[in-house]
Amino acid sequence: TYPRYEIVLIDHESKEKHARKVLAEAASAGHRIVPATGPFNFADLVNRGVAHAAGDFVCLLNNDISVITPDWLEELVSHALRPGIGAVGAMHYYPDDTIQHSGVVLGVGGVASHAHKDFKRGSEGMLNRARLVQNYSAVTGATLLIRRDLYLDVGGFDEDALGVAFGDVDFCLRLRQRGYRTVWTPFAEFIHHESASRGDDLRPERREAFTREVAEMEERWGHLLYRDPAYNTNLTLRKDDFSLADSPRSGERFE
Repeated sequence: TYPRYEIVLIDHESKEKHARKVLAEAASAGHRIVPATGPFNFADLVNRGVAHAAGDFVCLLNNDISVITPDWLEELVSHALRPGIGAVGAMHYYPDDTIQHSGVVLGVGGVASHAHKDFKRGSEGMLNRARLVQNYSAVTGATLLIRRDLYLDVGGFDEDALGVAFGDVDFCLRLRQRGYRTVWTPFAEFIHHESASRGDDLRPERREAFTREVAEMEERWGHLLYRDPAYNTNLTLRKDDFSLADSPRSGERFE
């Protein structure tokens, strides 16, 4: 519903007939198509997109996202305009109407996981957290809006060490180091057909790279991964459901 936007599409060796048709139609409509080749590197692709963007704000938006909320762009920008706010994230649902993302919680499952994953759409979550605008330590890069100058100032996503799995979490934590808060809003809603175009990062040929990124995140952010300031230390790191831990954490890796 907000008319002043541009679309920059990063074409990473698209071969499917439908994808080529979509790209051709986008080019005919005046949208910018930026080609990219080589091994898949999500961090590199989004950095390329930001480099070609002209707006004051940039929104990273996966190709497996469907919009629900017509005024989603106004909602995200309204928070990114606020002093001290860095990245802004949105509510994502799976196609079966369960929550896919309502913010990122550090340490759950190892490095990080999505808050309220698999909760029913419309549920209140933990103490109404699935319904309220709030701070999180990170949000997913599948829908992430930020001031373009701030994105560039922080250095964008890390293409070298975190090219696939955790670049968005690392990016938000680097923003936090500089004093910027990451905000999540439930009032910008999307369907996320997660990994629909790429497949699972835990397939055998990708598992090694994923393992390297886990080790990198533990090396960089181990002091935070098990004491997320947006997640109570009495809650579990073993599941995504905000259930109680066996015992409170005091900074060690295991509960």
